[in-house]
Amino acid sequence: MNPAEDYILKQPEPYSSILLHLQVIVEHTISIAELKYKWGLPFYYINGKPFCYFNASHKGQFVDVAFVKGNQINVFKSHHVTEKRKKMMSLRYQSLEEVNDAVIIAILQEAYSLY
Repeated sequence: MNPAEDYILKQPEPYSSILLHLQVIVEHTISIAELKYKWGLPFYYINGKPFCYFNASHKGQFVDVAFVKGNQINVFKSHHVTEKRKKMMSLRYQSLEEVNDAVIIAILQEAYSLY
Protein backbone atom coordinates (compact mmCIF):
# COMPACT_ATOMS: atom_id res chain seq x y z
CA MET A 1 0.00 0.00 0.00
CA ASN A 2 1.17 3.49 -0.79
CA PRO A 3 2.18 5.50 2.34
CA ALA A 4 -0.31 8.28 1.50
CA GLU A 5 -3.19 5.81 1.46
CA ASP A 6 -1.84 4.22 4.63
CA TYR A 7 -1.89 7.67 6.30
CA ILE A 8 -5.55 8.09 5.35
CA LEU A 9 -6.66 4.61 6.42
CA LYS A 10 -4.84 4.71 9.77
CA GLN A 11 -6.51 7.92 10.94
CA PRO A 12 -9.13 7.56 13.67
CA GLU A 13 -12.70 8.64 12.98
CA PRO A 14 -13.95 11.11 11.89
CA TYR A 15 -10.65 11.98 10.15
CA SER A 16 -10.48 8.77 8.11
CA SER A 17 -14.00 9.15 6.69
CA ILE A 18 -13.41 12.80 5.80
CA LEU A 19 -10.06 12.02 4.15
CA LEU A 20 -11.47 9.08 2.17
CA HIS A 21 -14.34 11.22 0.92
CA LEU A 22 -11.97 14.01 -0.09
CA GLN A 23 -9.68 11.51 -1.82
CA VAL A 24 -12.58 10.26 -3.95
CA ILE A 25 -13.60 13.82 -4.85
CA VAL A 26 -10.05 14.89 -5.81
CA GLU A 27 -9.34 11.77 -7.87
CA HIS A 28 -12.73 11.88 -9.61
CA THR A 29 -12.52 15.63 -10.37
CA ILE A 30 -8.83 15.77 -11.36
CA SER A 31 -8.12 12.33 -12.79
CA ILE A 32 -4.49 13.13 -13.59
CA ALA A 33 -3.70 14.11 -9.99
CA GLU A 34 -0.99 11.84 -8.64
CA LEU A 35 -1.15 10.97 -4.94
CA LYS A 36 2.26 10.93 -3.24
CA TYR A 37 3.47 10.99 0.34
CA LYS A 38 5.54 14.13 0.96
CA TRP A 39 6.49 15.84 4.20
CA GLY A 40 4.55 13.19 6.11
CA LEU A 41 1.24 14.02 4.37
CA PRO A 42 -0.84 12.82 1.40
CA PHE A 43 0.11 15.29 -1.33
CA TYR A 44 -1.36 15.51 -4.82
CA TYR A 45 0.81 16.50 -7.76
CA ILE A 46 -0.19 17.63 -11.24
CA ASN A 47 2.36 17.37 -14.03
CA GLY A 48 5.09 16.93 -11.41
CA LYS A 49 4.10 20.09 -9.51
CA PRO A 50 2.60 20.21 -6.00
CA PHE A 51 -1.16 20.81 -6.14
CA CYS A 52 -2.85 20.17 -2.77
CA TYR A 53 -2.43 18.11 0.35
CA PHE A 54 -4.48 16.65 3.19
CA ASN A 55 -3.67 17.20 6.85
CA ALA A 56 -5.53 15.59 9.75
CA SER A 57 -4.93 17.88 12.72
CA HIS A 58 -5.76 15.91 15.84
CA LYS A 59 -4.81 18.86 18.04
CA GLY A 60 -7.07 21.26 16.12
CA GLN A 61 -9.67 18.53 15.52
CA PHE A 62 -10.09 19.16 11.78
CA VAL A 63 -9.00 18.02 8.34
CA ASP A 64 -7.43 20.57 6.01
CA VAL A 65 -7.32 20.36 2.23
CA ALA A 66 -4.59 22.88 1.47
CA PHE A 67 -3.99 24.31 -2.00
CA VAL A 68 -0.50 25.38 -3.03
CA LYS A 69 -1.78 28.19 -5.27
CA GLY A 70 -4.63 29.02 -2.92
CA ASN A 71 -4.09 32.77 -3.08
CA GLN A 72 -5.05 32.63 -6.78
CA ILE A 73 -8.36 30.83 -6.20
CA ASN A 74 -11.37 33.13 -6.23
CA VAL A 75 -14.42 30.86 -6.00
CA PHE A 76 -16.13 30.41 -2.64
CA LYS A 77 -13.77 32.82 -0.87
CA SER A 78 -15.94 32.69 2.25
CA HIS A 79 -14.81 29.05 2.70
CA HIS A 80 -11.07 29.83 2.45
CA VAL A 81 -8.87 29.51 5.53
CA THR A 82 -5.58 31.38 5.10
CA GLU A 83 -4.34 31.96 8.66
CA LYS A 84 -1.73 34.54 7.62
CA ARG A 85 -0.40 32.33 4.81
CA LYS A 86 0.64 34.35 1.77
CA LYS A 87 0.22 31.72 -0.95
CA MET A 88 -1.64 28.74 0.44
CA MET A 89 -5.30 28.42 1.33
CA SER A 90 -7.20 25.53 2.79
CA LEU A 91 -10.69 24.21 3.29
CA ARG A 92 -11.26 22.94 6.82
CA TYR A 93 -13.66 20.23 7.95
CA GLN A 94 -14.50 18.88 11.40
CA SER A 95 -17.08 16.36 10.21
CA LEU A 96 -18.01 14.53 7.03
CA GLU A 97 -21.34 16.37 7.00
CA GLU A 98 -19.52 19.71 6.63
CA VAL A 99 -17.97 18.70 3.29
CA ASN A 100 -19.89 20.41 0.51
CA ASP A 101 -19.02 18.49 -2.65
CA ALA A 102 -20.03 21.34 -4.97
CA VAL A 103 -17.71 23.78 -3.18
CA ILE A 104 -14.69 21.48 -3.19
CA ILE A 105 -15.25 20.50 -6.84
CA ALA A 106 -15.47 24.16 -7.94
CA ILE A 107 -12.30 24.99 -6.01
CA LEU A 108 -10.48 21.94 -7.40
CA GLN A 109 -11.45 22.92 -10.94
CA GLU A 110 -10.26 26.49 -10.52
CA ALA A 111 -7.04 25.35 -8.85
CA TYR A 112 -6.45 22.87 -11.70
CA SER A 113 -6.87 25.66 -14.26
CA LEU A 114 -3.77 27.31 -12.74
CA TYR A 115 -1.55 24.39 -13.83
